[in-house]
Amino acid sequence: MIPPNPWEHYNAIKALYAQCVDAACTTHDITRIELDILLFLANNPRYDTAAEIVEIRYLSKSQVSSSIRLLEQRGFIRKEYTSQNRKSAHLKLCEAAAHVVRDGQSAQEAFLAILLNGFSQEEMNGIKQYNERIQHNIRTYLKEENHV
Repeated sequence: MIPPNPWEHYNAIKALYAQCVDAACTTHDITRIELDILLFLANNPRYDTAAEIVEIRYLSKSQVSSSIRLLEQRGFIRKEYTSQNRKSAHLKLCEAAAHVVRDGQSAQEAFLAILLNGFSQEEMNGIKQYNERIQHNIRTYLKEENHV
């Protein structure tokens, strides 16, 4: 038997996520990618460079760069440099971004509540493990095949 295609519902999942976060974007007058960057920094504090955002989220360098510039201009993020590496900027959330991040994370929680409604904790743990394994397989393939 052919296993179910986990990507058949990909567009529906994207549409649901967009619907959940649209209010935060509208309220704070930011784009989806700007919100995604703020949430990425808040949810993944150990990854704080533009290069890591591009690599992990599979976003284009130009989109990330222009969004970071706009977020910096609005006082939502700031760049910090280490004395060892003056080329690579570490992105830090500013206090001005706190309300945007809070609203974005609430939207993410609402999205997950809808998506995972009715799943037991055991089932959610399984979903997490399977997703991590799938992500690992994708990253391994893309790196081995020099597709990234």
